[in-house]
Amino acid sequence: MSISDLYKKYLGSAGISTDTRVINKDQMFFALKGDNFNANSFASQALEMGAAFVIIDEAQYQTSDQTILVPDVLTCLQELAKYHRKQLNTRIIGLTGSNGKTTNKELLALVLGSKFKVHATKGNLNNHIGVPLTLLNMPADTEFGIIEMGANHQKEIELLSGISEPDFGFITNIGKAHLEGFGGPEGVKKGKGELFDYLKENGKIAFVNENDLIVSELAKEKKLNTVVYFGADENALKLISESPQIVFETPDLLKFTCHISGKYNFDNMQTAYAIGRYFGVDSLAAAQALASYNPDNNRSQILEKGSNSFIMDAYNANPSSMQVSVANFANLATTKSKIVILGDMFELGEFTQSEHENLGMQVAEANFQTVVLYGEHMKHALKYLPKAYYFTDKFSLHNWLIDKNFQDSFFLIKGSRGVKLETVLEVM
Repeated sequence: MSISDLYKKYLGSAGISTDTRVINKDQMFFALKGDNFNANSFASQALEMGAAFVIIDEAQYQTSDQTILVPDVLTCLQELAKYHRKQLNTRIIGLTGSNGKTTNKELLALVLGSKFKVHATKGNLNNHIGVPLTLLNMPADTEFGIIEMGANHQKEIELLSGISEPDFGFITNIGKAHLEGFGGPEGVKKGKGELFDYLKENGKIAFVNENDLIVSELAKEKKLNTVVYFGADENALKLISESPQIVFETPDLLKFTCHISGKYNFDNMQTAYAIGRYFGVDSLAAAQALASYNPDNNRSQILEKGSNSFIMDAYNANPSSMQVSVANFANLATTKSKIVILGDMFELGEFTQSEHENLGMQVAEANFQTVVLYGEHMKHALKYLPKAYYFTDKFSLHNWLIDKNFQDSFFLIKGSRGVKLETVLEVM
């Protein structure tokens, strides 16, 4: 079956599903494969649950006209998404970067959403499966599509750009994330730069924060056709305070207090504000949208529990994000005792020891009241933190926190997603 014929069936369906646990009636079910599963075996179940069609790539599961056999289900999903993209009269903004992708996406969706109909990546569906699903779930009347693109190795952003075909794009920043997969810092730069490569080759527009020297230099190296610079002009936002919460001022001297802290988050706001203004969003509406942003899912959340305050940033961590989070917390003005609870950073490969040691040095210089380290890799940070409390199992960490019964303290809690440090809040 050709993609155009499959697309006709897609248009007559109720959408796409890749999970029989959440399938809806009349959806198309794509039977994807993974390291530990083969959804071809769920083809009959998907039909019993009301799927209109099931896309499979193993002939033994073809039981009726409703099961469509293709050479490869994942490739088919990607090709269908790319075909759909070409039918959409929608301006697509693609974004990638080492840190802040999801925050940037959400801020930009709020700003543009104050004037336009916007559809953005849900959650962290930003990979070779998530991007196609985002496109295929994009309504035909969407005015702006915001596509978050994640990667942990080179050529992945190239693939995702080819599927989503962005009209505009930006890189949040380039730092030390997924060093193992990218092969080091230069590999990260090359991988993230694949978005700029796409924009140049297709005559599209890049947004660049000229205060970010690494991204600005990369844009110049790539000799992009059209670049919209922002951040250092008279129309930029002005940072008044970065802690305990961001306070910024608009070009027309209106001040706004936000729900998040940190210079790095202000940079994210600056990006969303500039892009919104480029597309004609009113300055006041854009600023109000930024100030309304209140993150969830353990991403830079400012929480209160009893007499204690928390910056819950346990969604993910890498050397770059850890560095700015710790620096922001060190500079935070408070009368409470400052306590950091830091977990392992993953996917660093040969850089695992050195990057955890670097973190240890930074934390030591900050002179926090109490330092708590969790995870196997954090043993390397102990070299510079002899007085830190170190745990390798959650049970012991939780019991220690219960016994300490901290009061009137301010906590920074940060670690990689696999560490799930948000669990410590349950016992405090």
